[in-house]
Amino acid sequence: MHKTLSFFLGAMFLLSCSSLPVVKVEGGRVEGVASGTEGVVVFKGVPYAAAPVDELRWVAPKPVTPWKGIRKADAFSSIAPQGEDDPKSFYGREFYWDGKPEKSEDCLYLNIWAPASAIGDSEAALPVAMWIHGGAFMNGYGHEVTMDGEKWAQKGVILVTINYRLGILGYLAHPELSAEGGGHSGNYGMLDQIAALKWIKENIAGFGGDPDNITVFGQSAGAMSVKNLVASPLSKGLIAKAIIQSGGGLGLSSLTPSAVNEQEAKDRMGKEIMDDAGFDSLKKMRSCDVAALDAAANAYKAKTFQWLLFSPFNDGYAMTEDFDSAALKGELADIPYMIGYNSQDLPGLGGEPITEFCRLRAAQSSQPVYEYEFHRDLPGDDETSEMPGAFHSAELWYVFGTLSKSWRPFTDADYALSEQMVCAWTDFCKSGNPGWPVFTTDKPYIKDFDAK
Repeated sequence: MHKTLSFFLGAMFLLSCSSLPVVKVEGGRVEGVASGTEGVVVFKGVPYAAAPVDELRWVAPKPVTPWKGIRKADAFSSIAPQGEDDPKSFYGREFYWDGKPEKSEDCLYLNIWAPASAIGDSEAALPVAMWIHGGAFMNGYGHEVTMDGEKWAQKGVILVTINYRLGILGYLAHPELSAEGGGHSGNYGMLDQIAALKWIKENIAGFGGDPDNITVFGQSAGAMSVKNLVASPLSKGLIAKAIIQSGGGLGLSSLTPSAVNEQEAKDRMGKEIMDDAGFDSLKKMRSCDVAALDAAANAYKAKTFQWLLFSPFNDGYAMTEDFDSAALKGELADIPYMIGYNSQDLPGLGGEPITEFCRLRAAQSSQPVYEYEFHRDLPGDDETSEMPGAFHSAELWYVFGTLSKSWRPFTDADYALSEQMVCAWTDFCKSGNPGWPVFTTDKPYIKDFDAK
């Protein structure tokens, strides 16, 4: 019997005394709650791996620890340890005016929005989308104010958002960790993403989802994560479609893995960071608190003048080559792609490198590739704004249909643009076609998103 069908037939869908949906997943049963939209149920804070704490700090994600009874999935989980954002800064004012939620190393949870009518329905087989948040691999979480699955579920797409390990807890390599891990260490945040993807594959049928139609999408570092996943040998066969938002195309190197195995170099750097802080054994490294780890990282940054110490890299295991090499050799996941950027995006994340990727895909694959550019200058800025226009991350309000949660004076035209984009993204998840012409070598079409 097919593994997914076997799981589904064994899955339990019940109604509790309060008529809330209960689904059997890895580890036990979870109970969802009504969302703010009629007909949409949300399951918040569902664990997809064991808590990476104590002896599991800097260990590849382990299976969920089972629980007894019904787990109420009615509250978002703690987020990965990370820095705060100044609420008076541009991005603080835009997204983090109310601060950030509670932080904890116990952060490997996901959130699921699904149509109530699909949960437990063996015939539903709805498309599924897994969202990977951005934040330079140092910040962010899966239930930020812009990120909500209610509009997506209304369109018939199950949305899953995830948390994953960040910064020094997500990407520290070290010789002792590599010896313990079979010759590789450091890509724990990426392994978390793959574990979440596998969890969805094995469990989403109980929510009415199609495990064979999973779109992975993300923005900024989340988009770079998507690029890593479609190149990784560990995620082969798990991804049906991919959307890359403001994550660069071909030629981006500052935040992406190298073509050369970097494990030894990353091990040396990690050892120096830990040794400088006096953490000269795994026991000391795992027993110290997060603040001490952050202090160690900051001291090393000050000494070396390096900004980004911890991000995915070529370890010969999770990543065996860089995105560009895999793309040029035709070794990326051969699936439909949608890729784009904002007109006032960060340097290197838009423009010709995006189009060059589309040219390459159009020339080497029969699978479609679509390019877009987001042009809308968000209302509410003035001449004193640090980032006027269609700035990096501006499209998130529109993609998730969450404009009403923003302080900005959005107009009817903005809401119409958001509806257009939600439809395009969810249509792509359904069929691999967002509703505009495919990019071809003869007709390199680029979709323009702007308010009319």
